[in-house]
Amino acid sequence: MATLIIPPVLTSPRDDAAQLYKAFKGFGCDTASIINILAHRDATQRGLIQQEYKVMYSEELSNRLSRELSGDNKKAFLLWMHDPAVRDATIVRQALSSVVVDLRAATEVICSRTPSQIQYFKQIYYTMNGVYLEHDIESRTSDDHKKLLLSYVRTIRYEGPEVDSVLAERDAKALYKVGEKRWGTDEKTFIRIFSESSSAHLAAVSYAYKNKYKNKLRSAVKSETSGLFRFGLLSILRCAKNPASFFAKQLHKAMKGLGTNDAALIRIIVTRAEIDMQYIKAEYRKKYKKCLNDVVYSETSGNYRTFLLSLLGPNY
Repeated sequence: MATLIIPPVLTSPRDDAAQLYKAFKGFGCDTASIINILAHRDATQRGLIQQEYKVMYSEELSNRLSRELSGDNKKAFLLWMHDPAVRDATIVRQALSSVVVDLRAATEVICSRTPSQIQYFKQIYYTMNGVYLEHDIESRTSDDHKKLLLSYVRTIRYEGPEVDSVLAERDAKALYKVGEKRWGTDEKTFIRIFSESSSAHLAAVSYAYKNKYKNKLRSAVKSETSGLFRFGLLSILRCAKNPASFFAKQLHKAMKGLGTNDAALIRIIVTRAEIDMQYIKAEYRKKYKKCLNDVVYSETSGNYRTFLLSLLGPNY
């Protein structure tokens, strides 16, 4: 469930565009008004507002936001203004092509999306950048991590709930034989099963593995692999079983210890607010005995804090 709160009675996109223009005028920017409008409109409504703004003022709304805002608040707003597929393509492109490459961010997005989401944002990726996603993965990643990501973005996986328990047990046995049972790991088998399995099937494989070998598949992955390859496998497995739990864990890591990983915080809150943030908040409270809103409040400040908390919805 989403946490985005949309007013029961909406003003028209044209009126919203006019109010935004008014917020930009004069000395300084009325950021509170901008948040009050844009943080309470869904992707379709934000798209209509952007269209109206361009017609009325001959300027892209995103360009004006970029000039008027700054810092992490600007980054969060500009990401929020995209529709989901464009947003994913933007995040992955920046992660793979910036001066400072963020392979963990690219891996998180790719390995947490459904097959249909991946196929759609791959098309957007090529349209936006003139290069295929696979090309950038090929040039920026390496070894088993590269093989996993390439296989994952190329494979069309079943998205339904049906599972063949016999096949699940067979795959669990195969993973055990090439992992914990032997000296050294056959990464090819892990890549094949993790990249070709539906979420339902991989969850069934995990259950069969625990039932037969008295150890969690997640633990086996941790002990048999390392680095970004391990993170990719664990991301796929955790999202197959419980995506909300996966993102709750990533949020905890982003705000744990000294300093906050604002890029990760923005990425997760902005991309999940219209999808499953209610579930993520529930998982966060369950795992860490804290309210996510309270932790975000303590780790952020100013208009940036106000915007993120608006996307997170009521404190509970």
